[in-house]
Amino acid sequence: MRDTRATAHGLRAAIERSGYYPALVADAVESALGDEPVLAYVVHHEATFDPAMEVRRHVTVLVLSPTRLLVCHTDEHPPGEGVPQAHASTTTEVVRLDRIQSVAVTRVVPDPASYVPGVPPTEVVLTIGWGAIAHIDLEPATCGDESCEADHGYTGNVTADDMSLRVSEAADGPDAVAQVLAFAQALSAATG
Repeated sequence: MRDTRATAHGLRAAIERSGYYPALVADAVESALGDEPVLAYVVHHEATFDPAMEVRRHVTVLVLSPTRLLVCHTDEHPPGEGVPQAHASTTTEVVRLDRIQSVAVTRVVPDPASYVPGVPPTEVVLTIGWGAIAHIDLEPATCGDESCEADHGYTGNVTADDMSLRVSEAADGPDAVAQVLAFAQALSAATG
């Protein structure tokens, strides 16, 4: 398992191992992080397929420092109308730890009746909320009377979902699952 409690050097090495424009990604992360020490990190590289069946790569880097969470996303874009060559876009967001409202970890365990404590899950979804993005799901409200034709307005839910990262043993390997769990534990401890 790769150690997530490491130094900036370990973070740089993990970015380079991902193989996805490492100089670009490392430059964005290092400029946003500044001189703060690295307490924990996750580097997750994934490929996606768009409707035209083109492969597009994406990397997410999460870095925990003593005072902040750094989130960096880098996406690949193919040539298109008015853009003659492929390009990449990198976005970094830095969130003060006292702004983080939730750290949710979903663990997927096969055959739960046979679960043995300590055995890692086969899939993990880490969701971090700090109030920057919220999803609103609305639907028409009803009163329960099937014959009622009155307008009862709308009802719905607001869900904070600023960042979500999914890794699985099948797609990313057991080390990636363990790394995200270790990062989630460090982030939970830092924000609790």
